[in-house]
Amino acid sequence: MHIHILGICGTFMGGIAALARATGHRVTGSDRNVYPPMSTQLAALGIELIEGYGIEQLELKPDMIVIGNVMSRGMPVIEAVLERALPYTSGPEWLAAAVLRDRWVLAVAGTHGKTSTSSMLAWILEHAGLAPGFLIGGMPENFGLSARLGAAPFFVIEADEYDTAFFDKRAKFAHYRPRTLVLNNLEYDHADIYPDLASIERQFQHLLRTVPGGGRIVCNAADAALQRVLAAGCWTPVERFAGNGGAGVQWSVRVPAGGDYSRFQVLLEGRDCGTLSWSGIGAHNADNALAALAAARHAGVPVELGIEALAHFQGVARRMQLRGEAAGVRVYDDFAHHPTAIATTIDGLRRRVGRERIVAVLEPRSQTMRLGVHQQTLARALDGADEVWLYAPPSVGWDVRAAMAPLGARAHVVADLDTLLLELSRSLKGADHALIMSNGGFGGLHTRLLQALGTPP
Repeated sequence: MHIHILGICGTFMGGIAALARATGHRVTGSDRNVYPPMSTQLAALGIELIEGYGIEQLELKPDMIVIGNVMSRGMPVIEAVLERALPYTSGPEWLAAAVLRDRWVLAVAGTHGKTSTSSMLAWILEHAGLAPGFLIGGMPENFGLSARLGAAPFFVIEADEYDTAFFDKRAKFAHYRPRTLVLNNLEYDHADIYPDLASIERQFQHLLRTVPGGGRIVCNAADAALQRVLAAGCWTPVERFAGNGGAGVQWSVRVPAGGDYSRFQVLLEGRDCGTLSWSGIGAHNADNALAALAAARHAGVPVELGIEALAHFQGVARRMQLRGEAAGVRVYDDFAHHPTAIATTIDGLRRRVGRERIVAVLEPRSQTMRLGVHQQTLARALDGADEVWLYAPPSVGWDVRAAMAPLGARAHVVADLDTLLLELSRSLKGADHALIMSNGGFGGLHTRLLQALGTPP
């Protein structure tokens, strides 16, 4: 079968393309921005890429068109697909029918930590010799790829609550029908498609209705929104995790006072299952590890073996990833783009570096950030940094300077990327930690900053 994918260069749709190719289909695709690394990854798989969304690509006469959620009514190619009554489907719907139908699906859902937890879970199963398939919205360093078909029965998927396609406004995860479901946390996000937190909770309630009674739900006990979701109806056994433990909590950790969570004991029902020493830092990553261990245990992996696997977990690209060091300054790349993720990321780094300076650099790029939904909580999230730089181009539709006022002289707001690079490079000094946060490429700021720091004045 010839499958043609509209919007192929996103992480999810690129993963769909890789899985379709692995199942023996001819795959082609198009996107508005065809560039590395996704373009080179797809080309290496023998997938032909087309720049743009011109109608002429339909002359390829594919057997099925898979439509990404970046596509919308009014686009000429979409109007042509509908007018000609060509066969089409969404990425999640194709995945469910072609790959997941006969698999034991382990899905990881939540506002934060989906990519990290999915990567940990896939690696635990891999270490246990189970060769899982997976589709993850990032690049797990242990695998070097974001999607693979793997061996039956296990398949790990990052279960996104974003909508499926212009013709299907359900959350993507409505299609996956997991047997093992991780619920990491739940906060308001995706303001471009959800009016409030209650509407997102409703999508999660629908997800719970698809988990069989013989399955397992692994849930963050410290998250009030998730407790509301469970209270609205749950027909599956639940295991709860929380770093600090508490009533009804099965999974918790014991960490040395003041520790950065790079070493902690894993507790199950109060029993010490072993000590994890790994490359991860921060309480949020300890929670992610607990969730992954619990989900893997449901798939038959002993906790002790899971801990052994995580000791060799190499992390995920763009999740507190050290991009390099120049003039004594360490430059990190992190995907954080929500106040909670920003705060926990800074806290994790603070626990590791102590009193050394943390310089946080943020691009408010997501639709929710651009709409100003988090402007009242953003300064508080950044408060753990010694210095803060915000890139605020004219497309940001709210008063960034006013929002940063609580940080006083620590905060700098810059509207031009070249100016930001120049002023930031001048302000940094030896032993600083430059934490660059964005859910996009940030104009290559990481590389440009390292080059600027490495260039003699």
